[in-house]
Amino acid sequence: MRLGYFTMPLHPLHRNATETLHEDRQTIIFADQLGFYDAFVGEHLTDQAENVTNSLLFLATLIFETKNIKLGSGTSNLSHSHPTLLAAQAAMFDHLAKGRFIFGISPGALASDAEALGILDQDRNKLFAEAIDVILAIWEREPPYNIDFPDNRFKVSTAKTAALEIGRGIMLKPYQQRPEIVGTVVAPHSKGVIAMGQRDFHPMSANFLLPHWLPSHWENYAQGKQSVGAVARVDDWRVARTIFVSDKDSIAKSYGGTDDSSPYRYYYKQMLTKMKMAKRHVIFKKHEDEDDSLVTLDRLLDDLVISGTVNEVVDQILALREQAGDFGEIVYAGMDLVDPKLGCRSMELMAHEVMPRVNAAIRAGQPAELASA
Repeated sequence: MRLGYFTMPLHPLHRNATETLHEDRQTIIFADQLGFYDAFVGEHLTDQAENVTNSLLFLATLIFETKNIKLGSGTSNLSHSHPTLLAAQAAMFDHLAKGRFIFGISPGALASDAEALGILDQDRNKLFAEAIDVILAIWEREPPYNIDFPDNRFKVSTAKTAALEIGRGIMLKPYQQRPEIVGTVVAPHSKGVIAMGQRDFHPMSANFLLPHWLPSHWENYAQGKQSVGAVARVDDWRVARTIFVSDKDSIAKSYGGTDDSSPYRYYYKQMLTKMKMAKRHVIFKKHEDEDDSLVTLDRLLDDLVISGTVNEVVDQILALREQAGDFGEIVYAGMDLVDPKLGCRSMELMAHEVMPRVNAAIRAGQPAELASA
């Protein structure tokens, strides 16, 4: 099982944006040094707490300060830009990174972003589907382009103005034949995961989704693969989780959620508020008809934060794997560094202590309760 990293990011509103942007950069540089496989960074235009406004721009500052870690947009919001722009920018990024690039994509879920762009009343899922069709066509086709899909608002052509002998009208193709394409999955029983399987996109199940919903993602992904005569590969499924590892059990409990200053408590207070506003808080429910009053902050912390000492976290990850089924990568969710020493120590323990033991237990076929015996 690989170890990845994902940050939205999500910082307290009183913090200075300059400081948090540099903090997020340093955390990914540290993840590279620890051997994390990849790092994804989200983007929002109108959220003070989640203040990376362009994930590709942010990640470009890390290309030459990291060595091995793959850099993933997490996500590029396809409803926000013309697909020609994203196709060109992502292709250039892939060249700069010499293939250390993962193209994470989504429609863009934040309503205030959509309002600011004047697309609040538009179907962002349809915009997303139309945009990715055009991006892939640009990468796959040769100039001069004449991309005109039925029922697609985006038409791309350079036929009238192309002068191929001098390079005019030609768009850059990615360094890779096609970068890995990853979509974050939030909703239980998401039908979008079926389409991912059909198109060989890879799913990442969100860290704020209750674990009992996870099997539905794999079932739908496998269904999509099967529908096109392909077999779903466990290695292609990422499961993000909110994790805190500590040398001391008491610190794991307090910093991991019980203390009022815990970054994990702040994170889930924000997420619960935002999901309720968007009427998407079903992801926090034990079943779809559960009463809203039962979805409390303390319950979310109990259900969604994997915290403890090394052996405790190993057992919790293996128990998660038994519940969800096998998956190829566990993605560690980044938090605000209220205490930088504790935050960095958690990542270090995760990479150097937890993951070797998890993988040893998987190879040995050990059940979760025996992993730390």
